[in-house]
Amino acid sequence: MPSPSPSPSPSPSPSPTPRTASSDIGPEVGPATSPRMSSRQKLVLALLLGSQFMIAVDFSILNVALPVVGDGLGFSLAGLQWIATSFALAAAGFTLLFGRVADLVGRKNLFVGGMAVLGLSSVLGGLAASPEVLLTARVLQGLATAAVTPAGLALLTTAFREGPLRERALGLNGALMSAGFTAGAILGGLLTDLLSWRWAFFVNVPVAALVVILAPSVITDSRPEERPKLDVPGAITVTGGLLLLVLGLTQAGETGWTRPPTLAALAAGAVLLVAFVRIEQRAAAPLVPMRILKRRSVVWGNTAGLIAFVTETSLVFLLTLYLQEVLDYSALATGLAFGVLGAGTVVGGVLGGRAVGRFGNRRAIVVGGTVQAAATLSLVALGTSGAWIWLLLAATFVGGFGNMLMIVGFMVTATSGLPDEEQGRATGLATMTQQVGIALGIPVMSAVVTARMGAAHGPDAVLSGVSIAILVNSALVLVGAVLAGYFLAGGARRQKNG
Repeated sequence: MPSPSPSPSPSPSPSPTPRTASSDIGPEVGPATSPRMSSRQKLVLALLLGSQFMIAVDFSILNVALPVVGDGLGFSLAGLQWIATSFALAAAGFTLLFGRVADLVGRKNLFVGGMAVLGLSSVLGGLAASPEVLLTARVLQGLATAAVTPAGLALLTTAFREGPLRERALGLNGALMSAGFTAGAILGGLLTDLLSWRWAFFVNVPVAALVVILAPSVITDSRPEERPKLDVPGAITVTGGLLLLVLGLTQAGETGWTRPPTLAALAAGAVLLVAFVRIEQRAAAPLVPMRILKRRSVVWGNTAGLIAFVTETSLVFLLTLYLQEVLDYSALATGLAFGVLGAGTVVGGVLGGRAVGRFGNRRAIVVGGTVQAAATLSLVALGTSGAWIWLLLAATFVGGFGNMLMIVGFMVTATSGLPDEEQGRATGLATMTQQVGIALGIPVMSAVVTARMGAAHGPDAVLSGVSIAILVNSALVLVGAVLAGYFLAGGARRQKNG
């Protein structure tokens, strides 16, 4: 994604209604006309969306195959979770740093380099003959994800001006990211059953190779004329703080909240994140300037995004427990059931950009969160009969649609009203929010289920734990959406009166 000067040529159609660059809340209503994308923009969009979809698939493609991978490579039962956790830690911990690095070395350079690393690490994972090699490959995949996602999103936002084209592009991006997460479960089950778990890695290679070959000639890039120095103390503290925070919450989901290692990781992570804020207040070239963090659009847009990703990805986990432990579904059948959720997110993403353009990003967040919360709440009624699958399918479709409206509203809000040279920082924050939400949702809701079940076992105990976690999930998304809408509305009133 280009910075200040030459951004990829915008659509030749009518310019969108002017947006106020200093806006504290981002655009609220789109233009009456709907400009079209140029042929080059369509090609750029296809390339970037394809890579983002593949990144999303990688988050979940191994989840249903974990027992098979463990048997094949000799993982202990306790060690299996590290196949997913090692990826999530690297992806969440380094995203903000790489978002800034993209501004310094060029978004296209980081994007292409990250895709190359992703392809090579996928080869390494597919050929792994020991747990150590597989975990190394997963860490490298996580680091590649931390580089590719913010760079790709920044390239996307600077390829399209603020307005309907950007809203449409972000809607499609959000739809494919969310659909990729659910598609990963389906694809992982199919590849594992029909071929081998190793193809969950190898499937990345041709896509990565195609992007690395085409991106240099298709995507244009630019960098600031003066390259500021990288904020090394800020980078160390925020990366360390996020790593420890995600690690602590993951351990809490596995072993409970009161164990000393869990408490130590959470406390150390909090201390480092507080230190990061203090460093940024004094740094000459901060990783994230305080002026960005003080914007309501950034703070509350990212808050809504964090809650959207925490609740929907953890709901997939909760319903996996329900389908497999209560209804006795196979891993493949579970993955196929989530195809309905994926369809809902795709519809929400396709329509989300138009909804934001017509009704405003704040309303999209509130309405989307309310719809998601209502659909999720209905799942509290799930029982032990197989007939309840129809409620699950209907609720996940509707909830996925609402979740995607919320995500599109979050992306538009968090990246609006900023110049191109700040887009790397803004998209780095937005991507960090996304990665942290995906990483935190499962351990947090797992801890709720575990606390509810206690020492009990069996389908009834699992259903009881899942039901209370679903109730917490629904309340969380409703409160988050309403609060975000309230404070974004306050920013709009203050801007109008001021």
